[in-house]
Amino acid sequence: MDNMTALVSAFARAYHYRNNNVPIFADPLAEKMLTSEEYDAISQNMTQGISFFAPGFIGTGEDALRYIVDHQLSPSVLARSAFCERAIRNLVKLGCRQIVLYACGYDTFSLRMNDPAITVFELDKPEMMTDRQARITRAGLQGNCKVVSIACDLSEPSWKDRLTAAGFDAKKLSFESLLGISYYLSKEEFSHMIRMISSISYVGSHICLDYPLSEEGTESRLNRELAAAAGEQMKA
Repeated sequence: MDNMTALVSAFARAYHYRNNNVPIFADPLAEKMLTSEEYDAISQNMTQGISFFAPGFIGTGEDALRYIVDHQLSPSVLARSAFCERAIRNLVKLGCRQIVLYACGYDTFSLRMNDPAITVFELDKPEMMTDRQARITRAGLQGNCKVVSIACDLSEPSWKDRLTAAGFDAKKLSFESLLGISYYLSKEEFSHMIRMISSISYVGSHICLDYPLSEEGTESRLNRELAAAAGEQMKA
């Protein structure tokens, strides 16, 4: 499967919502972004890899999957999403009407946003944006806000011009989401990206990001190794 880390992130949100009566982060649409075959394949692959995540683990296959999701896949994905969307709602109350999701992947925020006055700009690589739209169409999903899709490579400075050409207004409040990006960029590359975003952001706008700790823990190390196995190098 291509875009593996994005698929696993969607799986983590889907599994958490399906298996918890009181979810930390409720994303009822995440599972609809996956085919049933993808959901089952990721479940099986994770279960079979329990010795990688927890050497010596004893329990059923479902116990193993639950352990992996709860201890490895979900914590950072759910926490950052819950924090970010709470922050978005707060800024919307202050008048923000444009939200930018960098490296949106299979995020479902724009599909769950019901305010038609909000414009959500979604940026990601061309192949990702094509696949994303195909999944949305296949699932018959439709949000109520305005969505502007921008296929671009965030490692190239041209994304800024494409964003403004697509209608982003640098003279109005905006919320910029950079979740899951810093891991794949060097410190210098990420700093440059933050400066570029700041150069077109109105005073009072917000930037939301997550980042790895300088002292790598077990979860971070395993995430890095999983990404490398999927052909996606974490530079941070």
